[in-house]
Amino acid sequence: MAEEGSYFDGGVLGFLGWSVLCGLITACTLGLGLPWAVCMFCNWETSHTVVGGRRLKFNGNGTSLFGHYILWWFLTIITLGIYSFWLYVAMKKWMAKNTTFAN
Repeated sequence: MAEEGSYFDGGVLGFLGWSVLCGLITACTLGLGLPWAVCMFCNWETSHTVVGGRRLKFNGNGTSLFGHYILWWFLTIITLGIYSFWLYVAMKKWMAKNTTFAN
């Protein structure tokens, strides 16, 4: 059985539209809406990604990510910024944990 290819079928207009919307949500909430904006963008990104012929689906939500953000910021503050080097990896792990195949 031949495995189908992997590809991304999102467009530049969708990218720009979601980027602007997420930026506005973050700005209008003074940063408190960032976890929800991140989840909205992740949902758009994964819904346009196909791996091995199977479309991805993002299952995360802003409430869950907000809890992680509070912990991550606390760890960054008490370690005088040292934990910030691990933030990107922690975020990617959270995203991967909340991504599944849609079909």
